[in-house]
Amino acid sequence: MATTANPTRDDFAAMLEQTLGGTDSFEGHVVKGTVTAIENDLAVIDVGLKSEGRVPLREFAAPGQKADLKVGDEVEVYVDRVENVNGEAMLSRDRARREAAWDKLETEFAESSRVEGVIFGRVKGGFTVDLNGAVAFLPGSQVDIRPVRDVTPLMDMPQPFQILKMDRKRGNIVVSRRAVLEETRAEQRSGLIQSLAEGQVIEGVVKNITDYGAFVDLGGIDGLLHVTDLSYKRVGHPSEMLGIGDTVKVQIIRINRDTQRISLGMKQLESDPWEGASAKYPVGAKLNGRVTNITEYGAFVELEAGIEGLVHVSEMSWTKKNVHPGKIVSTSQEVEVVILEVDEEKRRISLGLKQAQANPWEAFAEKHPVGSTVEGEVKNATEFGLFVGLDGDVDGMVHMSDIAWGISGEDALNLHRKGETVQAIVLDIDAEKERISLGMKQLERGAPAVGGAPAAAGGKVNKGAIVTVTVLEVRDAGLEVQAGEDGATGFIKRTDLGRDRDEQRPERFQVGQKFDAMVSGFDRSKKPTFSIKAMQIAEEKQAVQQYGSSDSGASLGDILGEALKARETKQ
Repeated sequence: MATTANPTRDDFAAMLEQTLGGTDSFEGHVVKGTVTAIENDLAVIDVGLKSEGRVPLREFAAPGQKADLKVGDEVEVYVDRVENVNGEAMLSRDRARREAAWDKLETEFAESSRVEGVIFGRVKGGFTVDLNGAVAFLPGSQVDIRPVRDVTPLMDMPQPFQILKMDRKRGNIVVSRRAVLEETRAEQRSGLIQSLAEGQVIEGVVKNITDYGAFVDLGGIDGLLHVTDLSYKRVGHPSEMLGIGDTVKVQIIRINRDTQRISLGMKQLESDPWEGASAKYPVGAKLNGRVTNITEYGAFVELEAGIEGLVHVSEMSWTKKNVHPGKIVSTSQEVEVVILEVDEEKRRISLGLKQAQANPWEAFAEKHPVGSTVEGEVKNATEFGLFVGLDGDVDGMVHMSDIAWGISGEDALNLHRKGETVQAIVLDIDAEKERISLGMKQLERGAPAVGGAPAAAGGKVNKGAIVTVTVLEVRDAGLEVQAGEDGATGFIKRTDLGRDRDEQRPERFQVGQKFDAMVSGFDRSKKPTFSIKAMQIAEEKQAVQQYGSSDSGASLGDILGEALKARETKQ
């Protein structure tokens, strides 16, 4: 039987419960306890219950550090259960810290205050952060303002965070380090930007390089150094001149205090090569340069660092028309050019590539003057003539009327094909208009001489001359005749065969028959035309002047008879 002097275990439990007010007030709460012993990696803690509890030492240590705990220290722990199967209290330091941390974090979240935490682990999509007991998620995109490849230097180091989202029931907390950096940076930028001025020269560190430029840290605020402001010379990519981490001297070009954007320049610290460009590069000067860029409309040639000129596609070649510039020059090729125009204000120089070479039409004219014979390949046949390739990579044109005698131009065109080698005479050269006129029929036997009257037997045939011709062909329209033995061929129209209608009959003549006729003129191709009628009229006039008019009593027949006798006697 239990007595007051000797209480039983149940009596003791009843007295304890009476003293503590029941064990229910302990479970699920954070209470204070005293470290009574440290056994291996466990701390024995007395919280005033029937028995003590044991808590791993790691729960008293900060991430990456050892626990600083000794016997007699007073600590807060969370009572999970008053007694387990072994009769010990189930205590947790982590749970105690977590509960206390949640209470504090809820207040700080409501006030949008920054919280301190430590990045201690990696998870899918981000990292875990210890907020003094509460575990939060840090998305990878919220680590820094710019992507960070290696987060190792940031781990196990206390630093501020901003709580983005918090749900205690689900135990979910999302934090951001980037938000803190942006806020701090904005404060620094606002103060720093007030101390800067346009035109100021300052040093900075290259933080990032893109295709269009580089971002330079000016000591808390970034400025953009555009690729066009790196140098006066052409820069293909900023990495050709800069590397991340380089210290550079730049000039502040523009400051937009509303957007807090700063434009920087490096070339502004150099002397402008365009100053005095008109004097350095007079029109007509010939010099060497390097091709830096090729476009559809031409090629850019660097004359010196910072000065480029454009060779328009029309100024690239004398003979290659409608060809892409890349088929004439290549990038980095050294070329000789001529200055065509300089606009110092607009920073433009027009260059000529073909002007540095001899004009092929002028060179052709010197080598092949008018009247000379040339040979070439038919490059193209058009509806109006043939284009023939000649020396110097130039073309000459044979008009269809100058291809052959005695047939139409259309029929003459059908006699020749592309790729055929032909001979022709140079009829005309216009170097300024880049034209060469050729003739093929002029090479035929008896053709008129180029540049003068037609040649006939015994010398040149002039308009008005009386020559002996031989009938080559009898046609309804007239006669095809030849002057002398090897002279020019020509035509006598039906109406020019005599003064009287009976004489104007081609059938009264025979092939091989010879007779006299007057050279009445030359057609468009310089082929002579003959006329018996004109000769008769001319002889009549001459006879009248020599032997007297009809008023003297002599008949016209008598006068002509005397004239014919005189001509026969002369012959």
